[in-house]
Amino acid sequence: MSEIKKMDYSGILGWSVSRYDKFSACKRQYFYDYYPKYDNEFPVEKLQFLKKLTSRALETGNIVHDLIKDILCRYQKSVKEVNMDKFFKYALNLTVQYCQKTFYESYYGNEAVLPEDIFAKVKTIMEIFFASKRFKWIKENALPESDKWIIEPDGYGETRIDGLKAYCKVDFLFPVGDKIYILDWKTGKPDEKKHSKQLTGYCAWASYHFEKEADFIFPFAVYLFPEFSERNIKIDKDSLLSFAESVRKETNDMYNYLTDIENNKPLDKKEFIRTDNNFCCKYCNYREICL
Repeated sequence: MSEIKKMDYSGILGWSVSRYDKFSACKRQYFYDYYPKYDNEFPVEKLQFLKKLTSRALETGNIVHDLIKDILCRYQKSVKEVNMDKFFKYALNLTVQYCQKTFYESYYGNEAVLPEDIFAKVKTIMEIFFASKRFKWIKENALPESDKWIIEPDGYGETRIDGLKAYCKVDFLFPVGDKIYILDWKTGKPDEKKHSKQLTGYCAWASYHFEKEADFIFPFAVYLFPEFSERNIKIDKDSLLSFAESVRKETNDMYNYLTDIENNKPLDKKEFIRTDNNFCCKYCNYREICL
């Protein structure tokens, strides 16, 4: 398996599932997230602070992702079984560190976010991971080529889809024989439409960087709570072509809100209309400056 291709810097907007989701949900929230330095009403520091507000669900997922990354990296060095007592002590310490952030629930709702509450769920999820058939399968089938594993690669997963800049960062990619497997860890509820789109993006990323046909790439969404389950979608050359068309359309949608495409400069903020979806507003990080 070849190295990940290096990308020359460009200022142009890069498509991603999360970026277009934000663009579709609320143009004003999208503006605050991606173009705070162009806002003339609020200091950029204030907007960046609000953007960084986190949540119980988000940090639970972040902690689990980092713990699985650490476990996989450890197996690259040693196949000795994990000492669970030491591991969960480490997991608790990591949880305490993550809980130093400012939580949405505390900032807007005066709710206490306690490390022990988050750790209880993290511990349950990691126990499900360790007991899963997939973890056992990885140890039995993927370890011989662990030097070729790609685990949460640096950067944002930049790639090119039909010549367009895009971001599709994989959680875990590894070869078994002549096949490439991609696992994306999920700690929340299944979202068939969104997760299928993500998996297709990961397949496109792998196909571009390793010049592998889609028929040899197998992406899975791996759900770890409240019980273990997986979702795999069959991706072929035609589905990647269809995906590329969708990426081009969505990229052009976002281009339409720019005055300078090459340098990614936005229209005036007034053109980024706030959504009328009250549910979206209720859980928006920017609600104090937008409502």
